[in-house]
Amino acid sequence: MRAIRPIRANRRPRRMVAEINVVPYIDVMLVLLVIFMITAPLLQTGVEIDLPDAAATPIADAGEAQEPLILSVDSSGEWYLNVGEETDKPLTREEVQRLASAVLRLNPERRVLVAGDASINYGQIMQAMVTLQLSGAPEIGLMSDPER
Repeated sequence: MRAIRPIRANRRPRRMVAEINVVPYIDVMLVLLVIFMITAPLLQTGVEIDLPDAAATPIADAGEAQEPLILSVDSSGEWYLNVGEETDKPLTREEVQRLASAVLRLNPERRVLVAGDASINYGQIMQAMVTLQLSGAPEIGLMSDPER
């Protein structure tokens, strides 16, 4: 009579398959890329201002946690402040002074900048700077684009 061998002895042990199907991950990444490409331009908020060109050296970023307080003056002379709920709504001089003084009372070290369109006259920029000074801004900077 023949000896009966166990069934397992005849089989080779199975090799583990160490492959990852990356096709679904690529599909997800492409969908996310398309979503971000569509939504990124929509996230830019603010007022369209053509800043003057100047060969000024940029202010060194001191690692501030807060963005600066920016008063923008567009080509039609409207004023916009980058605080509050509606940053793209034009403000009066009194509203700017009230909002800026409230912000500067909370954080007196916050940097204050004026962004004026290149087509407006210097007097309008001066009025904006005086308003910010009356609001309690110790120093006011002017924004410009680098020379092209």
